[in-house]
Amino acid sequence: MDLSQPTQENIAFMIEGIKTKLRMASGAAMQASAFSTEQYEDIQEVYDIVINKPNLSISEVEALVSELGRLRKK
Repeated sequence: MDLSQPTQENIAFMIEGIKTKLRMASGAAMQASAFSTEQYEDIQEVYDIVINKPNLSISEVEALVSELGRLRKK
């Protein structure tokens, strides 16, 4: 998938990938529609970290989830 364009579809793809990789129990609370294309680059950074690291520590997961929470539309 071409993630170079800041579209809502790409955000949805990345959020789903993050939820799957982090095995988020509260994944239903993290809807792609809660994110704006204005935060696209930040979301893509989180996605790249999650997808490219083979293992994440609990503190890393907490930090990433916290960052996603910060990026959500208010």
